[in-house]
Amino acid sequence: MSMKSFFKLEEKKTNVKTEVIAGVTTFMTMAYVLAVQPSAIVGFSGDTYTDINGIVITKEAIMVTCAVVSAIITLFMGLYANLPFALATGMGTNFMFGGLIQSNTLSFGAVMATTLISGVIFVILTIFGVRDLIVKAIPKNIKTGIGTAIGFYITYLGFKNSGIGSFENGISFGNLRDPAVLLAILGLFLIAILTAYKVNGAILIGIVTVTIIGIPLGVTTIPETFAKVPDFAGLSNIMFEFDFISLLTFQTIVYVFIAFCGDFFSTLGTVLGVGGKAGMLDENGNMPEIQKPFLVDAIGTCVSAFTGNTTITTFVESTAGVEAGGRSGLTSVVVSVLFGIMVLFSPLVLMIPNAATGPALIFVGLLMINGIQSIDFSDFTELFGTFIMIVFVIFTGGIASGIAAGILAHIVIKLATGKWKELHPVMYVLAIPLVMYFIFM
Repeated sequence: MSMKSFFKLEEKKTNVKTEVIAGVTTFMTMAYVLAVQPSAIVGFSGDTYTDINGIVITKEAIMVTCAVVSAIITLFMGLYANLPFALATGMGTNFMFGGLIQSNTLSFGAVMATTLISGVIFVILTIFGVRDLIVKAIPKNIKTGIGTAIGFYITYLGFKNSGIGSFENGISFGNLRDPAVLLAILGLFLIAILTAYKVNGAILIGIVTVTIIGIPLGVTTIPETFAKVPDFAGLSNIMFEFDFISLLTFQTIVYVFIAFCGDFFSTLGTVLGVGGKAGMLDENGNMPEIQKPFLVDAIGTCVSAFTGNTTITTFVESTAGVEAGGRSGLTSVVVSVLFGIMVLFSPLVLMIPNAATGPALIFVGLLMINGIQSIDFSDFTELFGTFIMIVFVIFTGGIASGIAAGILAHIVIKLATGKWKELHPVMYVLAIPLVMYFIFM
């Protein structure tokens, strides 16, 4: 069978050249994940971190396995679903889980076990076709609020780790005389200007530019080599590392809920959004065979846990490839190959300083809070819980506790105003572990 017939290129009104260009375009827009994921899990202050169980986690290992799992699952999307969607570790849950690891709240193995459980749940719900039930059970404002709250949290991390903002004694500017801070500000404006001109890969270009300028300023440290064979000892530390015993708490339910919802609704929005750009939706705004990309995404999260990474999700940056003409799974195959190649270039990726990744995080946060425009402000009982969720995440610096507080606030305000019938039964069931979460936190 030829490539054209396998990917149905003529039927989709595309060709090999267009698909290759689209794949490169998509990769350029989302390659920043390889620089961000290691810092999300290990932290911004060093190259290694030892968790509470003595597991040594290195940025190199996380970067390599992130590239591997992104390549594998994106390839699966291309070959099985024949869609131009690329996948990688999602922004949001990676920082939540990374924070739990770095604060010694959870072991690395416990985080991987949580990720695996959320992925298995996603797989089961996808196979049994209960997507609509989940969509109806969680109020629209709460769904929107989760992404928005996490977006603000990521923005906060961008300000903090780049040095643009100082949070040690209240909130203030960082040291504007520091070359790293000035570079970070430059990077933020560069990404913004490129985005305004609709330049594909604006975030990646910003990261690369700041990294290069940082070399003569002493902000960027050049490694001895730009390419190397991965350290298999480091990889073995994080792969197939599960700690299920530590999950026997009420907090686990909250973590699984956040991981699942973040993945589920991100995938739903991205698949429909990118599918709409590509003209793949029917007259009712639905995508035929939507269960295929959902199943790929769900399986991806399970595989991700085995490789030592957090939730895999379909990236909205796939839109860039679609706008470049990508219409088939061949686009995804190209993205997969490029991720695979990056496995050999971990030193090149890890030389990127916080001054370069910080602005990228701020901008990713901006993209994530975009959903705030969809929040319904007309009904106070729908708004209050979402407001509590967002401000609690921002001002307490805790994603899990903020989201839990927001959901409980939504339930309480509905009950107090006699609108209990507007709550789906699932919400009442969810309230029990959320209350226990705060009692035992």
